[in-house]
Amino acid sequence: MRRRSILVLLVLAPLALWAALPLVSSASPEASVSSLQSRIDRKQSQLAHVNGRARVLSTDISGLTQSVDRLQGTITTLQRREDAIQADLDAKRTELQRTQDELRRVRARLVQLRARLARARQVLADRLVELYKSDQPDIVSVVLDANGFADLLENGAYLQRIGQQDRTIITAVRDAKAAMASAARRLGTLENRQQQIAMEITARRNAVARVRVQVQGKRDAIDNVRHRKQALLSSVRDHAHKLDEDIKVLHAQQAKIEAQIRSAPGLGSLPAGPIRGGGRFIWPVNGPITSPFCERRAWEACHPGIDIGVPSGTPIRAAGTGTVAIAGWVSGYGNYTCINHGGGFSTCYGHQSRIEVSVGQHVTQGQIIGLSGCTGLCFGPHLHFEVRINGVVTNPVNYLE
Repeated sequence: MRRRSILVLLVLAPLALWAALPLVSSASPEASVSSLQSRIDRKQSQLAHVNGRARVLSTDISGLTQSVDRLQGTITTLQRREDAIQADLDAKRTELQRTQDELRRVRARLVQLRARLARARQVLADRLVELYKSDQPDIVSVVLDANGFADLLENGAYLQRIGQQDRTIITAVRDAKAAMASAARRLGTLENRQQQIAMEITARRNAVARVRVQVQGKRDAIDNVRHRKQALLSSVRDHAHKLDEDIKVLHAQQAKIEAQIRSAPGLGSLPAGPIRGGGRFIWPVNGPITSPFCERRAWEACHPGIDIGVPSGTPIRAAGTGTVAIAGWVSGYGNYTCINHGGGFSTCYGHQSRIEVSVGQHVTQGQIIGLSGCTGLCFGPHLHFEVRINGVVTNPVNYLE
């Protein structure tokens, strides 16, 4: 039973599709143009939104780039300060090294002086012991014991040399002690001072380095945000490019259908109908008013004209003689034409499927200026007709009857 149901479905599905084909193909070219225009309008609205988002992202990226550049300038300044402090620190360390080298030389000299002092003390001690053991006579004994004047002179010179040697040893010891104490004090003070300076410079350098690292961290964070926004901007631009390509394809399809409408017998030239109107202006098309003037809508408090219901492709006549002031796409109006009639009067025609005039062109009353349709913000083919006095909309019916 189940297999029979499947076989029935397989047989009936192609038939159902075949039966639906005439329904698809029966859609009028005018309706296809209107449907395509609606899709174009939606795509253009999406494109405008995407382009707006791209502009916002570009502005954000520009601001972030400026912030990164400013922070980079701060980092460069801090780096120069750090380099200068490091150079000062290196100079102080070199000076401290020279001081330490000098201190080592003085300490070596001090060791030599101490050795010399030790030797001098030993010589002095030996000399005192020798004097004590020899019981050296004083000057009176030397004079009395001398065998003649020559012996006296020789003994006197001997005593003088002994005294001279003792005084030299004592002086060397005293000078060595004084030099040692002075050098130790001076170099110790200098070494302590230079070490303190080196520590202060190191602290300054480390403080600048910490600030530089903090600024670099902030710059890197902003740079990461900028990169993310750049990636998002690239994605948005790709989307905008795709939408633009879609719009071009839809325009091409629309142009093809419009060409078919123009070439098909009876479709490209719907009758404009007889001229109506006994007022200042004639009716641009013959049809019923589907939306009156100043009708309140969800998206507007006052409908700025009247909507006249006619099929898409109906020729639109100029309501009066004048000069074309506007002929092109205008937001919700779609394809929009305005004619200046002089004296502050102008008439405007919206939602056209095609515009047949250009800005600056002179038109006469009743001349065909375009074809009706459903472009811009609309929900079916019709003509939106306005009468303006000095640019301000007024009820068109007052000038048509």
